[in-house]
Amino acid sequence: MPMLTDRRPILLANARVIDPSRDFDGIADVLIADGIIRETRRGIGAAGVPEGTDIVNCSGKVVAPGLVDMRAFAGEPGLSHRETFASASQAAATGGITTIICQPDTSPVIDNSATVDFVLRRARDTAIVNIHPMAALTKGMRGEEMTEFGLLKAAGAVAFSDGDKSVTNALVMRRALTYARDFDALIVHHTEDPDLVGEGVMNEGEFATRLGLMGIPNAAETIMLERDLRLVALTGGRYHAASLTCIDSLEVLKRAREAGLAVSASVSINHVTLNENDIGPYRTFLKLCPPLRTENDRKALVAALASGLVDVIMSDHNPQDVEVKRLPFAEAAPGAVGLQTMLPAALRLIHNGELDFKTLIRAMSTRPAELMGLPGGTMRTGAPADVIVIDPDTPWVLDPADLKSQCKNTPFDEARFSGRVMRTIVGGRTVYEHV
Repeated sequence: MPMLTDRRPILLANARVIDPSRDFDGIADVLIADGIIRETRRGIGAAGVPEGTDIVNCSGKVVAPGLVDMRAFAGEPGLSHRETFASASQAAATGGITTIICQPDTSPVIDNSATVDFVLRRARDTAIVNIHPMAALTKGMRGEEMTEFGLLKAAGAVAFSDGDKSVTNALVMRRALTYARDFDALIVHHTEDPDLVGEGVMNEGEFATRLGLMGIPNAAETIMLERDLRLVALTGGRYHAASLTCIDSLEVLKRAREAGLAVSASVSINHVTLNENDIGPYRTFLKLCPPLRTENDRKALVAALASGLVDVIMSDHNPQDVEVKRLPFAEAAPGAVGLQTMLPAALRLIHNGELDFKTLIRAMSTRPAELMGLPGGTMRTGAPADVIVIDPDTPWVLDPADLKSQCKNTPFDEARFSGRVMRTIVGGRTVYEHV
């Protein structure tokens, strides 16, 4: 899988082009030059392109805007033993992700302008895809004192989150939503009441009881979400639920939407393609935060994506090394890698008829770009040429050794997939090609 640096114009010919930003799904050619999309229409042909153009026959392939992953842990600064921008970006490019939104729970925490600047510079120097940081919602992610949203946004932070920690102090969250409103900043919050989670390690219910493991009730999520949405109504702030997992939460979100609140939500690829039964004989690579729920919850999340109630599918990429994963289930660290497998896993939803392709690309590219205020997620003329070519049907089996991430804690170990990324283009340059 050579890394290519060719900056020649590219013509992606005879492709099925899917562009949710224009509500387009049809056969067309895509001309890319000077880092932008020059034209998307049928019949451009070899005669209508600059001399030296790389002409790629994409018959039978899907061409779509590159994926924008709203929730991924990248490890720099301070935790590069788990992941670096270089390794994360290699995994992302292989999986068709052209933009990563990295989380603030690094060491030190991304809670000041200097650290935001470090992330942007380091990513620019070492990554092959676009990387933008979320900054911490509270200083040190301690949930006590807000960070300087205005300064952090000016430095390049695209949203504000305390990663996988919830702000339990309602007054702090109210102030944050009020303050963020004045800067048109997006608050992204992990909705889990830590007191209700307690010693829980998986979804509360019959399966947890059979395994002899402490459960986490749905209420741990819905109580925090309900509180947050009432604070949104009070403040008028922009709010995004980081990772919803259950039917109860969808009902809370639906009421808020019907009330006209500026709220949106993500689900992780794990929660729409797996359920608690996949944990099987204590498989720690499926210990996640929040936990996998029931099959009924999974189906409800997919239906919410189809209806537009849930906006985004994200990878929730959380690399963990062997020392903290190869432990008894209750003691193992939560988290799974997901950059490289997010799209192949999502294609299962298309193959089994649960989602259509345009809805999937909207949730994984167009909508997250809109929420983050980023220029990707579209194939419009003049847009940045962040584009992927997908073979939707080629069968393959995942070998964890082929993962580009530094950690191999994938829930899809030896999984069978249909469909994979054949080419990833970032800023008009091919950064990955499957050979």
